[in-house]
Amino acid sequence: MSKIAFVYPGQGAQKAGMGKDFYDNSELAKDVYDKATEALQIDMKALCFEENDQLDLTEYTQAAMVTTCLAMTKVIEAKGLKPDVTAGLSLGEYCAVSVAGGMKEEDAIRLVRKRGILMQNTVPAGEGAMAAVLGAEISLIENCIQDIDDVSIANYNCPGQTVITGRTEAVEQAVEALKAAGVRRAVMLNVSGPFHSPMLVPAGEELAKELAKTEFAPLQIPYVTNVTAEYVTNIEETRDLLARQVSAPIRWQESMEAMIADGVDTFVEIGPGRTLAGFMRKINRNVKMYNIGSWEEAEKVVSELTASV
Repeated sequence: MSKIAFVYPGQGAQKAGMGKDFYDNSELAKDVYDKATEALQIDMKALCFEENDQLDLTEYTQAAMVTTCLAMTKVIEAKGLKPDVTAGLSLGEYCAVSVAGGMKEEDAIRLVRKRGILMQNTVPAGEGAMAAVLGAEISLIENCIQDIDDVSIANYNCPGQTVITGRTEAVEQAVEALKAAGVRRAVMLNVSGPFHSPMLVPAGEELAKELAKTEFAPLQIPYVTNVTAEYVTNIEETRDLLARQVSAPIRWQESMEAMIADGVDTFVEIGPGRTLAGFMRKINRNVKMYNIGSWEEAEKVVSELTASV
């Protein structure tokens, strides 16, 4: 029997106008944006729908993305499409937990707002960096960085796309070492910190305090965690996993492979952009991949998938 996964993108997919057509067409989506505005005391409509300088700032991006993805999901589920399992890349994991029944939408939004602030402010500006490494085997990357202090792998995205993270000078040194080893592309990323590196352990420790105060509920379906790339069925594990996730590498490729091994053959990427679909083309071309980033796409995808059930 076919299994469907809802998957959620991370930072970098955001764009002005995201979710506006859902807000305009659905009271369910409108309610999510209004709850986020009330919970954070931030005008979420202005942040997500209008051109502005805040949307690309980590402390705002994360809440904007989770609000938008959860609003879209409310509509999709109301139209009759439900997932068997969820997963999300980095901040997208909060959507995955919420949609799996583990936390209220407003708590997910509140937590990623705090998470974004901590990730942006824990390491002083300029002291941390990230770089994308394209077209290289993991073993080669690991060999190149093993003798460089303060640099590690942040994202195992898909075959041929890995991200490294750490202290700025160390990441720059690693990029040069990779190029010297014959890697065709290793480029510094325009980000505000060394995300998913051990330098952010203090951020995870602070986030754990917020997670401890958050009410969680039993999971209705499983989700797959970035930290171990394994299914989570017990919500009691979630607080620790979300705290660790801030400084742990994102095991996206392994997460997708675990879901496919479990029989998931249909993936629906919910949110702006097509980043996860791009990864999936390199992970496994035999599964079906759909994108829902607009009202029109929601109607089309839901119609096709519910008709085939």
